[in-house]
Amino acid sequence: MSNIGKFIKELREKKGFSQRQLAYLSGVSNTEISRIENGERKKPDIEILQKIARPLGVNYKTLYVVAGYVKNEDNIDGKIKSAISDDPELLEFWNEMTERDNLQILFKQVKDLPDESIKRIIRYIKIVEDEEALEDN
Repeated sequence: MSNIGKFIKELREKKGFSQRQLAYLSGVSNTEISRIENGERKKPDIEILQKIARPLGVNYKTLYVVAGYVKNEDNIDGKIKSAISDDPELLEFWNEMTERDNLQILFKQVKDLPDESIKRIIRYIKIVEDEEALEDN
């Protein structure tokens, strides 16, 4: 299974969709979704990625990164997304974090680190955020 296939399957299952439901919601054939998830289509067309992004609740640019269409090492967001692309939960968390201005300096500092270090840092931030959310409840 390709990275993009695995990623889409995990997102789909997290949403509780069958392949048929995702096909209906996205306008992409069930057969095509099956091919992507099974790795028969290692690099789906960008139009297909755009169509399935919305029902999966992810930005289509995230799917571009995971599929390998976007890999700009100078782009902080792209570098970090590339480092965590195999972990849908971290990627979803990262997408939420990019909206926060107070973390922009941190993002600039980590972009030159190895992928595993970036992944570890994002996990730590997520742990802190999760603990703060529990304390607020």
